[in-house]
Amino acid sequence: MIIIKKSKEIEYMRHSGRVVGKTLAKLQEYVKPGITTGELDRIAEEYIRSQNAIPSFKGYYGFPASICASVNNEVVHGIPGKKVLQEGDIISIDCGAILNGYHGDAARTFAVGKISKEAEDLIKITKKSFFKGIEKAIIGNRLSDISSEIQKYAESHGYSIVRDYVGHGIGTQMHEDPEIPNFGVSGRGPKLVEGMVLAIEPMVNIGKYNVRVQQNNWTVVTEDGTLSAHYENTVAILNDGPELLTLC
Repeated sequence: MIIIKKSKEIEYMRHSGRVVGKTLAKLQEYVKPGITTGELDRIAEEYIRSQNAIPSFKGYYGFPASICASVNNEVVHGIPGKKVLQEGDIISIDCGAILNGYHGDAARTFAVGKISKEAEDLIKITKKSFFKGIEKAIIGNRLSDISSEIQKYAESHGYSIVRDYVGHGIGTQMHEDPEIPNFGVSGRGPKLVEGMVLAIEPMVNIGKYNVRVQQNNWTVVTEDGTLSAHYENTVAILNDGPELLTLC
């Protein structure tokens, strides 16, 4: 069941979304060669809690950290720890926060120092694919109109869209209905109506879309070892168009 949010609830989600957006902006300042993913996690948790919010991810189904930190061929759900970032790496950081009982959720892929043009282009196209999808996030359209635009844009540039992991509704729960694939045929799925709040998150690979879960039962990697990027915002469907709640 898709839970439609009232204006007061969306206002609460603006606050939680702002915490997430500011956390990611803060982390970007620290993403440099030599820092560990565990240190980034510590910085994120400290900042989230300083805003009287709670990290959404910590303890969620047993996840041990406040952010997901996925490096290079890691797609999503990378566990922060002792891994040291190296010049030329890319890192996808997924972050969530709860404030006033409502979640915000967003992800960005950052460059670590100077990166290859191949990696730079991947990050750019992943972000642009999100915004192409958002052009269709208007009342009266179908959910798959967003999905289709994301897929078309990414694939038109020679990339592949991860199929095994999708976006989701969000509110008082981190994951609510509906599921939001980043691929598919337009004109399908529920109609978009005012008050829907969606976490839209293309995951884009340089190589094939196939992925597998590592032995820690969390970290998802590309099967062919190629780079992957991730871009996500929490988006409210409103009468005057979509509002991105997790931009600073």
